[in-house]
Amino acid sequence: MKDYNVGDLVSEFLHQIDVKDVFGVVSVHNIPMLDAIGRRNHIRMIPARGEMGAGHMADGYARAHNGLGVVFTSTGPGAANVAGAIVESRFAGSSVLHFTGQTATENLDKNQGTVHDVPNQLGMLGSISKEAIRIDDEDEALEKLIYACKIALTPPKGPVSIEIPIDIQRKKIKRPALLDTISLPHINGELGDTESLDKIENYIKSSKRKIIWVGNGAKFATEEVKLFIKMGFAVVTSTQGRGVVSETNKMCLGAFNAVPLIEEFYKTLDLMLIVGSRLRGHETRDMSLELPKNLVQIDIDRSAKNRTYKTNQFHCGDAKKVLAELVKRLDGKISVDNEWINEVSDLKNRIYLDYKNMLGAYKDFPEIIRNILPKDGKWVRDVTISNSMWGNRMMYINDPTENIYPVGAAIGPGMALAIGASIASEGKKTIAMCGDGGFMLNVPDLWTASETNCDVVFLVMNDNGYGVIKHIQDSMYAGRKFFADLMVPNFEDLAKAAKMKYKKIDYAKDLEKVLKEAVNFNGPVLVEVNVVAVGEMPRYFAPPPYTLKK
Repeated sequence: MKDYNVGDLVSEFLHQIDVKDVFGVVSVHNIPMLDAIGRRNHIRMIPARGEMGAGHMADGYARAHNGLGVVFTSTGPGAANVAGAIVESRFAGSSVLHFTGQTATENLDKNQGTVHDVPNQLGMLGSISKEAIRIDDEDEALEKLIYACKIALTPPKGPVSIEIPIDIQRKKIKRPALLDTISLPHINGELGDTESLDKIENYIKSSKRKIIWVGNGAKFATEEVKLFIKMGFAVVTSTQGRGVVSETNKMCLGAFNAVPLIEEFYKTLDLMLIVGSRLRGHETRDMSLELPKNLVQIDIDRSAKNRTYKTNQFHCGDAKKVLAELVKRLDGKISVDNEWINEVSDLKNRIYLDYKNMLGAYKDFPEIIRNILPKDGKWVRDVTISNSMWGNRMMYINDPTENIYPVGAAIGPGMALAIGASIASEGKKTIAMCGDGGFMLNVPDLWTASETNCDVVFLVMNDNGYGVIKHIQDSMYAGRKFFADLMVPNFEDLAKAAKMKYKKIDYAKDLEKVLKEAVNFNGPVLVEVNVVAVGEMPRYFAPPPYTLKK
């Protein structure tokens, strides 16, 4: 093919592995790649208004379809701008490919002050990515692209940055014949040590009251977890593990993994099987949550052993394969007590009602939103009081790809995550619950939402500032709310400027009517919830245990 260059290779490679959409900001050091995407017209490029937003969109896209998300940035300042989004995708275990440029190879690593030349850009990217790769030889380009995909998709998954100097992007090459037959690499997880499996089998056989804690690494082991339920296992999940089975299942306690009622319940259990979860401090009160005495952990990451909780047995292996093997071994050997099933179901109902009664004016919000959002819709949240209180727990999730939020607990990614999720889920509705403070961090991308006509309802919980931060200041800093009160725009005017439909809720009773109208509209809608008028948000923040030590 005449005038075929490395930029063309990148574009064709992505098309051949079935990438349909990419996100980014066009700039001097990525034009050859984006020019190829534009000329070939097989892939849609979503032009974000900033690299941080573009990165979060690629992350939301990856999570919403359980596949690759792709973002393009420039080099130097552009690559630095995407850092927060790469960090979030690392937290979430998202398979994101980040393509960035570099100064020409003759100027590399010489600090000569060429355009966008930043010292040790690859080192910066390596510190935040699962891996950072430089393609500085055109003959190695395809091999390194395949390798980058493999790293991003191999559990524990994560973002990979690919740095290609501008002269390499322009380099003329012969089109590789391998492109005609290329596909995403097959990732073959290991079953692990059989002796270890024997021990786990015996733990299960000797246990009557047992629960499985499912994390991000096992959230797609749906059929296997359903079979564990049939063997009498109750299910609890990390926030990331939600949707492994429908949370309407009477044996699924969802992400109510640390409420007082369930902590008491843990004390009565013979066994907790932890699968694909780090039991991270953020969800276990910095590892002070009391878990059952017998803990068995299954994880693909060998370094997870005893990282947060000391376990009786650790097994290194692929969660889905290990669970399937255990089901095979235990088939017909486990009896299930109906009284136990009724006990778990009753506990679930008590937890739900107890929690609902804490929500004050917002007690009906989760149920109303769940009833209005189509069953296959995406439930995206930013870090807000509403999400911390009920968005992460109360609104039932049916599938892991519906559950998208900032795992790293950053304020602000919600809007962009929702845009990416919506574009990955054409024909399905997305609701994105954001706080007014976090919403402003990526506000230019309202125009990205409008330009792409993405099918998102932005539910902005407006309490005139950083409500989450104010709760922390109340709890730990004697109520001194320095710098958390913000001047926010008139959201109706903002929506009008972005050519977006707008609605407002001043009373809790109006949520159902207004949200129904917004969800039935095809395209982006900004719905402002006047938190000051609806009622004060419940107090959710409790100081972490280390702050209470003398």
